[in-house]
Order: sequence, then structure tokens, then C-alpha cells
Amino acid sequence: MKRIIYILLLAVLVSVKGIAQEINWMTLEEAVALQKKSPKKIMMDVYTNWCGPCKMLDKNTFHNKDVVDYVNENYYAVKFNGEGKETITFNGHTFSNPNYDPARANSRNSAHQLTGYLQISAYPTIVFLDEKAGMIAPIRGYQQPKQLELYLKMFKKDDHKEIDTQEKFSAYYKAFTPQFRDDNI
Repeated sequence: MKRIIYILLLAVLVSVKGIAQEINWMTLEEAVALQKKSPKKIMMDVYTNWCGPCKMLDKNTFHNKDVVDYVNENYYAVKFNGEGKETITFNGHTFSNPNYDPARANSRNSAHQLTGYLQISAYPTIVFLDEKAGMIAPIRGYQQPKQLELYLKMFKKDDHKEIDTQEKFSAYYKAFTPQFRDDNI
């Protein structure tokens, strides 16, 4: 009997741990519309289908429980394919990808016009926008949960507004104590 209870308890624990943590992703237009009703900053994951570090970011960082909980509570999260085919209206402009090639959907394709507007030159890039959809900063490259935590909290608290030199950023970085775990538990 003890063995059956142990096996059932183990099965429950494994299934609870196996439940995927999900960020509430939306389109840029949805996030901007929500900002008008309830102001929050936007965190935009700009990725491509062929980008290995983009897939690692999604798997290792954007499914981390601490990251998921913090982003869902404090940001509107947007996923945007930097080489996708959708038409997007943002800041009074309409952006598309006129040179998109459907045959190359899972390999390098032409860059979407919005990536140029946001001055994105590498993937992945996490773009942070303020409560009025104005650019705060693009953060290039793969970020582990503890690395991303610094930017999530710095931008959420508007601490970046006081950082105008490399020395001030270095001091902020040294003083920052990450609390996120690097695992997906």
C-alpha cells in the first residue's frame, strides 16, 4: 500500500513540474491597445524561425517560472517574427515585408520593415517599450533568466532613466542581486 501511495505521489509531483509555464504573448497592436486602458510597458521578443539562440531563449528563458510570472504581471509581452509576412500598424505607420518569400519561411528571409524601424540588426533582440509604446531599449542576444531579470526590473522601475553613462550602468549591474532561478521549475 505504501508503494502505491509513493508511486501516486511521485506521478502527481512529476505532472505538476511538467506543466509548462507560459507567457501571455500577444500582437503588438493588441499590446498597444491594452496600454491605452491599463498602462504597462511592452517586452517584445523579436525572433526568426531559423535562429538557434531565439529557440534557446524561448525554451530556457521564456518558459522559466520566475520570468513567466514577472513578465505576465508587469509587462505586455509581444512575439514578433522579424522576417515574418504580417502587416502591422504601429505609431501611425503601416509595416510589412514586401520581399517575403513563402518558400523561405523557415530559413533566412527578408527583414520585416518594422525591424528596420526599431533598428534591429540581430536576432534575438528583446525590445522594451514604455507605457506609450516609445522605445526604451533593444537588448540583443540570448539572455538567461538572471540576465533578463536585470533588464525586466530596471525598466519596470524606470531605473534606466538615471543611467546615462557606462560607469553608472556598471555600478547598477554590480549592485543588482538577481533572484530568478535559472531552471524551469
